[in-house]
Parts: sequence; structure tokens; C-alpha cells
Amino acid sequence: MRKLTDEQRAIRDGVLAVCKRFDDEYWSACDREARFPFDFHKAMAADGWLGVTMPEEHGGAGLGVTEAAIVMHTVASGGGGMAAASSIHINMFGPHPIVVHGTKEQKARWIPRLVSGEDQVCFGVTEPDAGLDTTSIKTFAKKVDGGYRVSGRKVWTSTGQVANKILLLTRTVAKQDVKRSTDGITVFYTDLDRSKVEVKRIPKHGRAAVDSNAVFIDDLFIPEEDRIGEEGRGFHYLLDSLNPERILVGIEAIGIGQDALRRAARYARERSVFGRPIGQNQAIQHPLAECWLQLEAAQLMAMTAAELYDAGEPCGAEANGAKFLGARAGHQACQQAVLTHGGMGYAKEYQVERLLREVLITRIAPVSEQMILSFIAERVLDQPKSY
Repeated sequence: MRKLTDEQRAIRDGVLAVCKRFDDEYWSACDREARFPFDFHKAMAADGWLGVTMPEEHGGAGLGVTEAAIVMHTVASGGGGMAAASSIHINMFGPHPIVVHGTKEQKARWIPRLVSGEDQVCFGVTEPDAGLDTTSIKTFAKKVDGGYRVSGRKVWTSTGQVANKILLLTRTVAKQDVKRSTDGITVFYTDLDRSKVEVKRIPKHGRAAVDSNAVFIDDLFIPEEDRIGEEGRGFHYLLDSLNPERILVGIEAIGIGQDALRRAARYARERSVFGRPIGQNQAIQHPLAECWLQLEAAQLMAMTAAELYDAGEPCGAEANGAKFLGARAGHQACQQAVLTHGGMGYAKEYQVERLLREVLITRIAPVSEQMILSFIAERVLDQPKSY
């Protein structure tokens, strides 16, 4: 990784100090009991890390995606894996539409409570019948006196079990009635009223500590003052957060992979078979060395993307590349860590099986590898659009 500034090293060291207070047993228990890491979330909020990218006038640090990437890399590599990262990373990119397009009153009302951890927000975007085709969402907000009435469905909404707020993407004009498919979409930030919203947990392969949910919205009233920006411009506002999200998911996968690689390298030094440490065998050494190379290369891409974003430069290719390479490298490192441990890699005691289960999601979400490759082919290599 490239050299950090003094300020960036201070950020890394401060976050690392928090992470060290939460050991493997803490994260194993959260995973085993499917328990949200409230203590970790509270500790990160208390030290101000939830507000890294938030405006200073509202209690944040006013820093960029580069600093957010340092925070999330440190968290992900600190033993908590994707459970630790997912408990806080929506604070780094989710509220971006509020920061950029919210009114002064909205920012003053919402941002300080996010920074302090008083409010927890879930992200209501994906729908069962739309998937990555966001313009095909059907959740509809009908204009009424004083606001909107919303009905629809969302899926894979993380932290819905613990959130009291929802950042919600809806249609205010049906897709067939707009000139461009990206028009007629509106974004809201509002209370998660559970009398009108059913949040049903989805059992899943990994990251049990941070819930994912199917969400059923039935005639939820949202006051007009909870709409962000102009009606019908929500899709364009959402785009502001897509590149940061890809960068952060990529850097989290890299951090998890580096944690797994450290564990594997230590085990290879300490485990002796046939009278010698297994790490003396090139069959063990070489795959681990390849993992290190892949992780380092992916990290360079991720930090380059973050720096381009913060400089206001185009970074779509680099951000998507960071997500693709980071997820691939992180997953490979975790898998190799399990294989290095042999039978004990399959045991929960050594943590690497948990890291492997948790890192897999980074290859799937928030955008598929196939969509990234199509983007690179079209936007970088000037190939015709394939879908």
C-alpha cells in the first residue's frame, strides 16, 4: 500500500485501537447468536468514526472517500470481517444524497444523529423483480396532502432489524410513463414505521451478525419534508454514492483477505508435520505468496479510485475495478487460508471459515462481476453495449 500521510496514519491507528478491544470470541459469538455488534457500533460512534465523511458543521470530520477507505480497510482487517464492516459502512456512503442534495434543515436534523450513532439507517433500493435493473423498481410513492403514501417491496435490505430510519428509493412516475427510464424515481429518508413496514429476516450463508431482510411496505406515509431533493431525480442522486460504495466494498474484501492471510501465514509457521513446519513447503508458500501479490495490487487500485473520486476526477472504471479485484483477491486469500489450515480450517476455532463465508458476499454485491466486466468493456474498451 502507498505511503499514508500523518493524518491518515492517525486515522488508521485510532480505528485499530477500537478494533483491538473486540477479540475473536466477540465476533464468533455475534456470528453464532446472529447478534448485531451493538457494542462495536457504539464504540466506533463514540470515537467519531461514523462521521468521517460527514460535514464538519454537523459533527463529522468532513474527510473524503480515501479516509473512509482507510477506516473500512482497518475495520475489515481487524478480525471482525464483513460483520464489523457492514455494521458501519452505510454511514460512509449511504447518506451521501443527504449531504449533497439535502436542505440545510434536513442536514441539521438528520446528520448529527447519524454521526453520534443515535440513528441507524437501512438502505431500501433493491427489489425482488428488479435486481440490478434499478430503473425497474415498482415501489410507488403516491402524492397526497402533506406528503406521500408508499407501498411496495424491497429485498436484501441490511440492518433492517435494528434500523430506525430508511433511505428509500421509490417511483413517483411509472416507468412506462417517463421519457427516460431513469426519470420519475424519488428518494426519501424517513422513519422506519414498523406498523406499516414488515421487515422479515433472510437466513443466509454468512455474516449472520448483520441481518439482511425482505421488506414489505404497506401504505407508509412519508411527509414531504422527508423527500431528498427534487421529485423524480432520485436515480441521479443515487449515482453519487455508487462509486464510493464499490471502492469501500472492494477495500473491505481486501482487508478480510489480509486478515485471513496473516492467520494462514502464522499457522504455516507454527504447524509441524513430518518434523518440519508446513510453511517450509513450497506447496504452502507459493499460494500464500500469490495471495499477497493479488491483495496488494487490488489495494493499489482501490486507493487510486478513492483518490480520483476525492479529486473530482472520473473514476468509474477504477471504482468498479477495485470492487472486482478486491473481492476476487479477498475471496481467494480466505479460501487459501482455510486450505492452509487443513482440517482445522473447517473448524470455527481458527476463524478462517467465518472469514471465507463472510467475504463471499463481496463477489456478489452491490454489483455482479459480470456487470463490472460489461462496464469495463463498454466504457474503457469502447465495445458495443451488450445488455
